[in-house]
Amino acid sequence: MAFDLTARLAERRAADLYRQRPLLESPQGPHVVVDGQPLLAFCNNDYLGLANHPEVIAAWCAGAEQWGVGGGASHLVIGHSTPHHALEQALAELTGRPRALLFSTGYMANLAAITALVGQGDSVLEDRLNHASLLDGGRLSGARFSRYRHNDPASLASRLDKAVGDALVVTDGVFSMDGDIADLPALAAVAKARGAWLMVDDAHGLGTLGAQGGGVVEQFGLGVDQVPVLIGTLGKACGTAGAFVAGSEELIETLVQFARPYIYTTSQPPALACATLKSLELLRRDTWRREHLAALIAQFRAGAQAIGLALMDSQTPIQPILIGDSARALELSRRLRERGVLVTAIRPPTVPAGSARLRVTLSAAHSQAQVQLLLNVLAECYPTLETADA
Repeated sequence: MAFDLTARLAERRAADLYRQRPLLESPQGPHVVVDGQPLLAFCNNDYLGLANHPEVIAAWCAGAEQWGVGGGASHLVIGHSTPHHALEQALAELTGRPRALLFSTGYMANLAAITALVGQGDSVLEDRLNHASLLDGGRLSGARFSRYRHNDPASLASRLDKAVGDALVVTDGVFSMDGDIADLPALAAVAKARGAWLMVDDAHGLGTLGAQGGGVVEQFGLGVDQVPVLIGTLGKACGTAGAFVAGSEELIETLVQFARPYIYTTSQPPALACATLKSLELLRRDTWRREHLAALIAQFRAGAQAIGLALMDSQTPIQPILIGDSARALELSRRLRERGVLVTAIRPPTVPAGSARLRVTLSAAHSQAQVQLLLNVLAECYPTLETADA
């Protein structure tokens, strides 16, 4: 029996869910060239504007000169170099944890942590709106898999009461498609009262939240007792690539011994670790980046509400404009692009059916004038979209 891939692709096109890769022909930044067109971009996760920072680039180049361009082996063979070790120590310090363990991607870090900690006879409980990597890790673990209502401690408590074996509660810190922040103090209290561990993926909070950029755990003042397993990614606010798990000495040693995505993967280039060390230095030193970003978020929300856009409950750099219908979201994105502004339409299955949106992301590299230009274009295009639908 042959695979009917043509029919599958045709169905996706017909549902306005077909995905295509834009070709970026410039470095990341507010001004980009995509598919040959110069655009003002509001759709990357470079929240602090470090992806193209000259000091980070210089650190990468110096690291390559000293350490070469490849990891060469897995960490447990001969791929764990001095820059990797120094980066792990810096990440542990930033997050207030005893240790951190470096991974090549956030997806790998999430799969590694979940599958190493729970298995058959255990329970994993996840927020319904968790990132795909967290959901996949829960399913692949072999543990009893359950999803509680979004950001709802009472729903979590009800499901924990039915849990078996060791129970791991898993949530995003900042939800990547809605931009809202998990109620971690309440979730931590529920988990601890029932003997469960809480795992938080702070991919979108690290660097943007907390006085020193330590993320959502710093903002809430939560230590390793409340959040035993903390995940962070380095390809967003840090502007480089990779991820880490931070926690107790015992947690990290358990991952080194049992986490297959860690054990059987070549380490990231040491030069990348050198670049990330520099970005962490800038992240902590340049507090103006978070202050400027907060001002841009307030500016955008006030302007969008004046236009009548349907915003979501987010005080983070992720500012989704809820459209609902996938075709309408694509059309609004197209109209913005015609006017030189790039904002990606996000559609199912990335978001629930009927909740397609334009996902605006703001960066400390944006200016107030650029945010105002975005608002002006939205004010021009959004009402005409409504008129066309009438």
